[in-house]
Amino acid sequence: MTTWNFTPPPPSKMGDHDVPQDGDHLKGKRIALMVTGGIAAMKAPLLARALRRQGAEVIAFASEEALRYTTLDTLEWSTTHPVVTRLTAAAEHLSDSSPFDAYLIAPATYNTINKMRYGIADGLITSTLASALGKMEQDKTRILVVPTMHGSMHNSILTESLQKLHAMGVMIVPPREDYGKHNIPAERTLVVAVCRAVSRSPLKGVPILVTGGPTPVPIDSVRRITNRFRGKLGVKMAEELYLRGADVALIHGDGAYRPPDYLPFQIIKTFDEYLDAVMQTLTSQSYKIGIFSAAVADYAPKTVLPGKTPSGGALRKIELVETVKVIEKVRQTYPELFMVTFKYQENMSHEELMGIAQARIQKGYNAVIANRGEESGPHGEQVAHLVVQGHDPQKMTGKKNIAVKLADFLETI
Repeated sequence: MTTWNFTPPPPSKMGDHDVPQDGDHLKGKRIALMVTGGIAAMKAPLLARALRRQGAEVIAFASEEALRYTTLDTLEWSTTHPVVTRLTAAAEHLSDSSPFDAYLIAPATYNTINKMRYGIADGLITSTLASALGKMEQDKTRILVVPTMHGSMHNSILTESLQKLHAMGVMIVPPREDYGKHNIPAERTLVVAVCRAVSRSPLKGVPILVTGGPTPVPIDSVRRITNRFRGKLGVKMAEELYLRGADVALIHGDGAYRPPDYLPFQIIKTFDEYLDAVMQTLTSQSYKIGIFSAAVADYAPKTVLPGKTPSGGALRKIELVETVKVIEKVRQTYPELFMVTFKYQENMSHEELMGIAQARIQKGYNAVIANRGEESGPHGEQVAHLVVQGHDPQKMTGKKNIAVKLADFLETI
């Protein structure tokens, strides 16, 4: 632990109620945060601020029971809006003058879920949800339910209620299972669910394959040949597309950087696993887009040595053979797939790099993201260039910006 020297914090331009922005997927969106009477209500203020980090305007509706576990002041501070606690002549449950893009019931108690299912509207929360269900059926809003309760309360009545609500179009967010309970998921997981629910992106529902990370080749049962790439860019691209509602499948090399749990992903440990995973995934359904950012091994030992080979001896001379060119095999097998491939080089000029990227375009690949080791941003960020037939290369700085710019481009194809 670092020893503190008792100095004041550095000055900040952010106000007391402000939050740092992680993105703008909820910019211009109004979210009704429905807080019901479970112990998990204590996390509602943190959830409100997490939603605001994506640009959302958040209004909290809190039941009397919910205010046993959190406070009005905390909710008002975290949302920057007065908290709705009762119905008045303003008809807060209807919100006709300021409609909501989504209603997030988090936590959603056993009582609230079953009342929703049976159409009971006997209080602030249930009356508001009755109106929300009507608007949802008119495609004017989205409703997300986060079941949060002790495992003993998950009985057949609850199961039937969840199934009924799901069939109606309500999104049921899977709880975090631990200690025999349906626990409320992490704030980021819930924010991602809301982003996907309200997304109007052309990529919503589009199946997209993303690959990233290293694809090691084994020397023996212990040693392997790999590279220094961790796959962070692949994860950032998968996240950005997932937030926009795409049906993402991420194939990620086993490296130091791990994808977040809310992303659909599989971990591969070797080049052979990578090749098999890519081909099997593309066979499993009709993918529209494939983004191949994995650092694919070009060579592999001709013979994998058994066990752990003693130092020296056979390790002094390892005969290498070329591996299968995965992107070429994919292009030949799935010619209709829109392919985004990556090219990394060192010790060359920008013009030479662009020449290599254009040559790949001429081979029939749809887009190339090219970068070189000599080029970086003012703070050491990765710099890359999106190369597409008929357009000037687009410069992108920073992994997150690369992911956003690529997603913006894919929305236009």
